[in-house]
Amino acid sequence: MKQNNLKSWYKSGAPGVWMSGGAVAIAIIMTIGLLLVIASRGLGHFWPADVVEADYSIPGQAPKVMAGEITQTEEVPRARLAASGLPVAEEGGEFMTRQLLKVGNRELFGADFSWVIGEWLSNPRTPAELMVVERREWGNMYGYLINVKENGQVVAEGEAAWDELQKRIERVEQLHAQLARLEKKDIGRINHGMERIRLEGRKLELQGKLDATAQAALDARRAVLDADYKVLEAQIVELYQQFNRDSMTVRVSDGRESNIVLGKVVRAFRPNAMGPLDKVGFYGIKLWEFVSDEPREANTEGGIFPAIFGTVLMVMLMAVLVTPFGVIAAVYLREYAKQGPLTRVIRIAVNNLAGVPSIVYGVFGLGFFVYVLGGSIDSLFFPEAAPAPTFGTPGLMWASLTLAILTLPVVIVATEEGLARIPRAVREGSLALGATKAETLWKVVIPMASPAMMTGLILAVARAAGEVAPLMLVGVVKLAPSLPLNGNYPYLHLDQKIMHLGFHIYDVGFQSPNVEAARPLVYATALLLVIVIATLNFSAVYIRNHLREKYKALDH
Repeated sequence: MKQNNLKSWYKSGAPGVWMSGGAVAIAIIMTIGLLLVIASRGLGHFWPADVVEADYSIPGQAPKVMAGEITQTEEVPRARLAASGLPVAEEGGEFMTRQLLKVGNRELFGADFSWVIGEWLSNPRTPAELMVVERREWGNMYGYLINVKENGQVVAEGEAAWDELQKRIERVEQLHAQLARLEKKDIGRINHGMERIRLEGRKLELQGKLDATAQAALDARRAVLDADYKVLEAQIVELYQQFNRDSMTVRVSDGRESNIVLGKVVRAFRPNAMGPLDKVGFYGIKLWEFVSDEPREANTEGGIFPAIFGTVLMVMLMAVLVTPFGVIAAVYLREYAKQGPLTRVIRIAVNNLAGVPSIVYGVFGLGFFVYVLGGSIDSLFFPEAAPAPTFGTPGLMWASLTLAILTLPVVIVATEEGLARIPRAVREGSLALGATKAETLWKVVIPMASPAMMTGLILAVARAAGEVAPLMLVGVVKLAPSLPLNGNYPYLHLDQKIMHLGFHIYDVGFQSPNVEAARPLVYATALLLVIVIATLNFSAVYIRNHLREKYKALDH
């Protein structure tokens, strides 16, 4: 009886349902777990952790005071520590505690991080006066504020120095914003204008039209820009004098004092004196800085806005390029091409292209788009820029085109499947009502297949946004000085190199000289890349669902 019940249960298909449900549940749990690990390790980096000060006594050496953030704790076999040359006693437990301390003060200690033995630390404390100074270069500094100076003269010291320091850092931040605007926007506009004048003059010279009148007109335009530049230069010199006016004296854990110019300081804060609400507010500020600011310190500090902007812009351009080509190719193969051996070979080739390694597309893009197509465009339309290439060098356009070629098979296959699902009766009904084949195709068939097209676009965006290998060859760089979309004509600079979130992860994780400082940013950037891809995909899914509801009545 039990055997019959078991056979009936197997024949009912219930085991398959349970296995499928279990597999889906495991996949969801693994995905959520992965995201939680990335989020905890990445987002935790921005929390203002307490700074610990303790006495560190290495056997056989004079004790010293160390201060910093405890970023990692692990158990290490005692024998392993002894083998590394540390004066570890043979008696005791099998394991000892090792902690990674972020000590900062790189110019004094030589490194931002230091491994210490937990058992050798004593008298740990978290003084409220111990501050963290976040700098534009050389990483963090940990120490006690002694005084604040203006032009070398002490203006505040002791506890009164803290409020004065905050006021002057706020002033310096305003000056930094003014300098950034002048140097990037205003000076950038003048440099762009100067380059355009130079290229116009060179073009007239090549055409034999550079006469005295044309030269005078160019010189007049150049004189106007020179006058504007001199005014801006005077403003920048004055701002830099004010920018470097203030300084502060800091005493670090080993007793040494260091003078820091406030122009190099981003902020100073005392995490040990912060309450929970203060830390939450500070955490929000750091998160916003991460997504809105520019990187600094070899991409291990600051924000990643240029990488976000470059990724989104490149993916959008890729979508604009790949959609019409993919749809047209799919329409021809399904609606116009004679179904025979040649068509089947083309479909097989398209399916096989989807499995080609992405680096191959990068080599193709570098060889064909950059050198052949870009070089030809330069020789035809930009001969005045020679020998410096305009489009004959990796840039935004070639990166987008390379990704479009890479994702083209996905769009073709998805669109073809959508076209194949449309009943033949719909086409015949449209033709019977007097519509031409072209009218039937563009007004009936393609709108009904648009949800499938959006599915292909979703898959294309998901793959393109995470690609790194081909982009390293066709336009993505470690650090781009300006965004490819700005106020200088022609506004969208397709020839400019860009930053990308995927390449930023690779660069920070594997090329950074400061591995320990870079590791949390790898997780944070990876989480942000997932969020960007998910946002783009959800936008496309919303459009697809809207189209599906709109044409649902025609499907039945």
